[in-house]
Amino acid sequence: MPPVRDEFERTPQSLGEIGEIARTLSWWQRIKDITILRRLFILVLLAAIWQGYTLWLHNPLLFPTFSATVEAFWNALVNGPLLLRALNSIETLLIGYGLGVLIALLLTTTAVLTRFGEDVLSTLTAMFSPLPAIALLPLALIWFGLGQGSIVFVLVHAVLWAVAVNMLTGFVSVSDTLRMAGKNYGLTGWRYVIKLLIPAAFPSILSGLKIGWMFAWRTEIAAELVFGATSSSGGIGWYIFENQNELQTAAVFAGLLTVILIGLLVEGIVFRTIEVHTVRKWGMQR
Repeated sequence: MPPVRDEFERTPQSLGEIGEIARTLSWWQRIKDITILRRLFILVLLAAIWQGYTLWLHNPLLFPTFSATVEAFWNALVNGPLLLRALNSIETLLIGYGLGVLIALLLTTTAVLTRFGEDVLSTLTAMFSPLPAIALLPLALIWFGLGQGSIVFVLVHAVLWAVAVNMLTGFVSVSDTLRMAGKNYGLTGWRYVIKLLIPAAFPSILSGLKIGWMFAWRTEIAAELVFGATSSSGGIGWYIFENQNELQTAAVFAGLLTVILIGLLVEGIVFRTIEVHTVRKWGMQR
């Protein structure tokens, strides 16, 4: 028999104090953690640099002050045609952007389902992706005339290839495990793309949508600057062009400020909301 050890009791020693687990942050640390306040600070800093430089330059015809630009922006927005021009630009942009995304989805879906579709998309992307949308303006003017149809045509070209490339990259990067799981559940054709590939590849798709939006917005303004429309139905680009001819530099900067503000709103509200409620909620991005 093994020897029996005597029982004994031992008093546990103190492990020491762990310390304060949670501490109250100062107001400055709380402010630094708010993303929108940090970005607003950057915008205010840029506006202050703009104002200081233009006051030193003292040449409003060449470079108006920030305050003069804001005044011109407010007057054009309340009493002028700037709001109507912005709405015209956004309407045209949504049509071209929507058509471009839809065609990109059709081409990419065909590419992931059939080998012939993959060859078609790869060939078309290699051909047309390097072609600047602005280079198609003369042809668009001949084919569709002066107006919205021409701008929509070049917008589709600007959006299509950027979205298609990112969408296809996301589809082909989906793991084989997910693919086999989807096929085991009987997913085929469009159901396979919509229920498995699109959710799994959504970070790449969202990046493509952002890039397509940026390309489309720049192309929209450039197209309107070149041949946009008549003065009664033009967009922001036409508004900038009109004021440039009249040497209204502050109004030109007001038009440019409108382009920037719309871009910031779309990026900060639309795409940010989609990102928070999709890829971040699903744990696909930090």
